[in-house]
Amino acid sequence: MELMNMKRLTVALAVALAGTALAFIGPHLLAATPIMPVSEVRAGLVGVGRTVFNGTRVEDFKVHILGVIENVMGPRRNLVLARLEGGPLAEAGVIAGMSGSPVYVDNRLVGAVSYSLGSFSKEPIAGITPIEEMTTDASVETPRPAAARVRLDLPVTGEALVAAFDKALTWNRPFANRSADARFSGVSALSGVSGAEIGTMLRPIATPLVISGFDANVTDLLGAAFRDQGFIPMAGGALGKYGEMPFDGPLKPGDAVGVNFVTGDFLLGATGTVTHVDGDRVFAFGHPMYNLGPTQFPMTRAYFYTVLPSLSSSTKLATTGDTIGTIQQDRPTTIVGRLGPGPRMIPITISLHSDHAPDRTFRFNVVKDQLFTPIMTASVLVNLFASYERQFGASTFAVKGHVAVSQHGAVGFDNLFSGDNASMIAASSVIAPLAALVSNDYEPVDIEKLEVVVTSTEQVRTATLERIWIDDTRPRAGRTVPLKVLLRPHHGNDLIRSVSIAIPANASGNLSLLVSDGRRLAQAEQREARLPQPRSVPQLIRALNRERRNDTLYVKLLNSQPGAVVNGELLASLPPSVLAIIEADRSTGGTSGLNSSTIGEWEIATDLAVTGARTLTISVTPN
Repeated sequence: MELMNMKRLTVALAVALAGTALAFIGPHLLAATPIMPVSEVRAGLVGVGRTVFNGTRVEDFKVHILGVIENVMGPRRNLVLARLEGGPLAEAGVIAGMSGSPVYVDNRLVGAVSYSLGSFSKEPIAGITPIEEMTTDASVETPRPAAARVRLDLPVTGEALVAAFDKALTWNRPFANRSADARFSGVSALSGVSGAEIGTMLRPIATPLVISGFDANVTDLLGAAFRDQGFIPMAGGALGKYGEMPFDGPLKPGDAVGVNFVTGDFLLGATGTVTHVDGDRVFAFGHPMYNLGPTQFPMTRAYFYTVLPSLSSSTKLATTGDTIGTIQQDRPTTIVGRLGPGPRMIPITISLHSDHAPDRTFRFNVVKDQLFTPIMTASVLVNLFASYERQFGASTFAVKGHVAVSQHGAVGFDNLFSGDNASMIAASSVIAPLAALVSNDYEPVDIEKLEVVVTSTEQVRTATLERIWIDDTRPRAGRTVPLKVLLRPHHGNDLIRSVSIAIPANASGNLSLLVSDGRRLAQAEQREARLPQPRSVPQLIRALNRERRNDTLYVKLLNSQPGAVVNGELLASLPPSVLAIIEADRSTGGTSGLNSSTIGEWEIATDLAVTGARTLTISVTPN
């Protein structure tokens, strides 16, 4: 009897555990969703679509199939054309944020509402991306296209951000370029427009873009960059949190879904609709965000406050919520995420110290991406300087910080900028090394963090190098002589700085002392030495860490003996026999000659942004 009771208990426990496991897995994992292939789609079919119009509740709307546009984005690329009906659609038309709304006919999934006929359409006519093409695209594993990289013109400004986006992203175009490219099976015409011509009018449904924490002027500029790529920017900060309404169970088709680019003290993210959930894989949008290929963006819950009707482009007012997984692919017909932990983002800390305002520290996270990392970081920096510093007139910014690179050390920056447009140039000094690292052509880099401390004043702190001299114009070799420089500040009295110059013991004859600001010296060295571009990440990091400072004067002692640059290394005062060998090897492209050699280098630190260059010739007496 005890044995029988034990067996019954064991069976009961097993059944209970199985039931618990099935409840945890959820119904979407128990049965595959039946699919209606596009070959079976016919004009006259009536289906149902699902989306969130308000809050978190998924609602149904009616879908009248008008036909199929074939070959609209190349061979065997099709789009189902349909008229939508129900809810706010009659008044608002096709609504931004509906991208990805699933459509079913006879309980079979046809695809995702994803395209519209542009602005000012009188009817809610939409294009539906077939689910077959969405799942096929998601199965393609290809490298990230090299073209999707940002090339920021410096100094970084709002206009430069817009230009960078326009250069890097150009996918948002008519679905078909010519009416002859597309074939329409269904009605012959719609509102007087032929079926083939409809293919040239289709555009991806606009995607609501949540922007929070940004200054209004920066929001306008940033919004313009995104708007050109099919987004509708909206100020998320005014909307607040997504309220008390709970989400209806696990993520399911028709639910709102978000993609975050920036989180923390600033928020920037896109919202759309879930099309299909297959296990832990989530298909959404029915069109690309940017067609980037492989991505690592946080996938989030999203909340739609309401629909804002508009003759131009109706939209869902939205915000993103908690992270529920990772968007792993951004393809021509879909974005694909995986439920679970979100991706690791780059933590960024910006500390502002000012002589006219309290200290502030901002913390936010930016996605790891060769395009979005520099663009988003630049946007936040431009925003901070626009919000907390004056945008016009002269000022001074001291910038200090570092970018930590996994397995490669760090790139440090410590510089001073003063004068007109100093804030934007200071922002550029942070963005330039970051963009160079994430957009390099050698290998992917893992940025661990970025920390920046900015100290600002509304005073101008500049000076001009007026004169250099030494008291002994015929110093002896092996001796140390003081070199003096005269600086003329923007305001105040002239300043004299000095540095001790050690004359080499074997020096003799005429030598030149060059004193220069960092920018002029870097230009002169590049012209003279024709230094090669870095060919690896370590070389790139070394080059970035050698950047000259604006508040430092650089001193070089030069002689007239020729030297050479061999594979990026400067070799000074070479014997004639060695120079002859190097000259013979110039055909390899790794060598170049120098008309003079540097036999000593020094620095004169100041607390001013100095400009100018002077040269002094001295005659050295042998010891």
